Amino acid sequence: MVRPYGLLNRQEEPVPLKSISVTLSICEFVAGVSATLNYENEEKVPLEAFFVFPMDEDSAVYSFEAMVDGKKIMAELQDKMKAHTNYENAISQGQQAFLLEEDKCSRDVFCCNVGNLRPGSKAALTLKYVQELPLEADGALRYVLPAILNPRYQLSGWPEDSCLKMKTPVVPLEDLPYTLSMVATISSQHGIQRIQCNCPLSPIEYLGNDKTSAQISLADGHKFDCDVELLIYYNEVHTPSVAVEMGKSTTDADCLMADPSAMVSFYPDIPEAQPPITCGEFVFLMDRSGSMQGPMSKQDKSQLRIEAAKETLILLLKSLPIGCYFNVYGFGSCYEPFFHRSVKYTQRTMDEALRRVKLMRADLGGTEILTPLRNIYSGPSIPGHPLQLFVFTDGEVTDTFSVIKEVQINCLRHRCFSFGIGEGASTSLIKGIARVSGGMSEFITGKERMQSKALRALKRSLQPVVEDVSLSWDLPSGLSAKMLSPEQTVIFRGQRLIIYAQLTGTMPPAEATGEVCLKYTLQGKSFENKVTFSLQPKFDANLTIHRLAAKSFLQTKDMGFRETPAKDKKDVLKVSIDCGVISSHTAFIAVNKDLNEPVQGPLVRRDVPRPILLSATAVMSRYRGGGLDKHQAFGDRPKKKCMPIKETSPEMERAHSSTNRTNLETHHTVFGDNHLVQLISLQKADGSWDLNEGLAMVLGVSLEEIRTALPIKNADSSGWATVLAVLWLHANGKDMKCEWELLERKAVSWIHMHAGSVMRVLMKAAINFLKSSEDPAIFAL
Repeated sequence: MVRPYGLLNRQEEPVPLKSISVTLSICEFVAGVSATLNYENEEKVPLEAFFVFPMDEDSAVYSFEAMVDGKKIMAELQDKMKAHTNYENAISQGQQAFLLEEDKCSRDVFCCNVGNLRPGSKAALTLKYVQELPLEADGALRYVLPAILNPRYQLSGWPEDSCLKMKTPVVPLEDLPYTLSMVATISSQHGIQRIQCNCPLSPIEYLGNDKTSAQISLADGHKFDCDVELLIYYNEVHTPSVAVEMGKSTTDADCLMADPSAMVSFYPDIPEAQPPITCGEFVFLMDRSGSMQGPMSKQDKSQLRIEAAKETLILLLKSLPIGCYFNVYGFGSCYEPFFHRSVKYTQRTMDEALRRVKLMRADLGGTEILTPLRNIYSGPSIPGHPLQLFVFTDGEVTDTFSVIKEVQINCLRHRCFSFGIGEGASTSLIKGIARVSGGMSEFITGKERMQSKALRALKRSLQPVVEDVSLSWDLPSGLSAKMLSPEQTVIFRGQRLIIYAQLTGTMPPAEATGEVCLKYTLQGKSFENKVTFSLQPKFDANLTIHRLAAKSFLQTKDMGFRETPAKDKKDVLKVSIDCGVISSHTAFIAVNKDLNEPVQGPLVRRDVPRPILLSATAVMSRYRGGGLDKHQAFGDRPKKKCMPIKETSPEMERAHSSTNRTNLETHHTVFGDNHLVQLISLQKADGSWDLNEGLAMVLGVSLEEIRTALPIKNADSSGWATVLAVLWLHANGKDMKCEWELLERKAVSWIHMHAGSVMRVLMKAAINFLKSSEDPAIFAL
């Protein structure tokens, strides 16, 4: 069931958390963050306050400190069970204690405990973390300050000691008792082109004439109705580099922090294969839980998630190559596959899948992804068709590590491309399943389109696999590199590759240099990228590269408090504590032992509330009005009985597709006035279009007019229809070319194969008929 995290009415008790202030420093593609939680006890009794909040799963949290009534208390990172015991002992003895921990079930949820906060006392708790910033397709670096923590779907029998089980109060946005402020400094030696934000900012202040540094701040009054997202565009982002950081001499010799660490960033120039591969088994796993009925964003008239999902599936189905295999699963509390097992991509199977997509609803209750995954993996592999899995979800699950582990177990037989939908999607789940399978992850927020990101991933999956990936170092005698990052087996075109290594041995003189070489093969051809770098390590008081290297190691080994194998837990604990980077097995604890006297009186618990978004408020108004019970209100509807698979016969499909008028009405009902999707839904599996009423409606002319304009009498009408459709796409869908590029290439290939001898005549006639100014070169292969 979904737990709504406590009461949904207005909070009557005072809330001790007053404000959250964030200082952000971004240098090139690394962010350093200092976040301070400011508490004040305005009551007459001592308090114990609990605050559950989201974090990006790539965050390497390395510091936690408390400032209580002017006194600074540094926290120590300990084994989690030991830290909990020490915390409980401290507050039972009247001492002030502070605990910060990563949730046992998900890397992207944290809990902060403030114990024995005296009446009238103030406490400022500061946590610090560093993280790599992901590179977007358009060259932007993306930083997200998570503000939204959606309720997670709770499996029956799930552990009670998870932060996600805590009944955090939920209040309307206007009643949220604490505020958020953020100041950011951004710098790059290559110069800053522009900065975008989804939230109101103060005017951007550029420092210096060369625009290599800028400062921004979040405008007052942030409503916690969305994550804060920055898109940073540098003048150059694809320059390979190596940064060497000095180690910490005071640590033990066998500690990762003792030796210098190197961070290597490559941007492999992988050529696009022409033509792309046509084999593969493509399985699309689509979330159909109740939460998918919500809007894609807080924007007015934002498309519903389930409607965006349906459009995305249509585009994906139309873009698949002839000869591949595919299947579609809808999942919630149960799951519904379109076919018992993956089927060959033909006109009949595509039509059947399209029919089912149009009927999809967000009506399968909660979010249980593990069972359908196991069903997919239990099927036999199809020789010559490697499995490519596409997972779409708003990520509101609690069994995150169990899901990641299941994907990891099957990583040798597939790649997983994952998509987090909407605000608050679990970064731990979405990034985790892509990372362990050698795939890619994407997040769709604000005005971003699920369709374009999904099609970009499909295009990547259709490119030949880069093989024989290796990294070699050329270093002076007496110096060697020990890899800290997992072995890289997959590289995608346009991907940035970041690698961490520990430099051990004798460091050479300051003027010495080293070289690192990335080698790989693609379609039998060998490629290599080399970077020469200075071996003079630079000092960084925060040991940023070492912390990021530790995080990279922990993400590989740490599979959650309960899922981590015993053989890896020892390594996780050592690296986590040695490097001061939190893990699921460790927690930060700070105890104020210098109080003159123990805190007196009964300890009162206060849970810091979370905001409820506008869409959820609307749902709850229905709940209060009697339209829904509280489980339905949060998307946990009574489990729908998943329907058995009923595959239509070829005879039924022919009857279905022969009724043009019925098809036309169906297209209009499902897609409304979206002519682009209407046109794409009419395309056949081989890439062609039939000449029919549906096409005429999209083109805005009558069917008779199209037939009359056919320049060659008795010619195949499909060739004419397909040329017209391709021309219309270019004339009317330029802004969304990335969404129809693959299916358009399939159509052009079909034209060359079936209408090559008359193609020029058809092209010229189509340009005149549609009064188009498009270049005929669009029909080139």
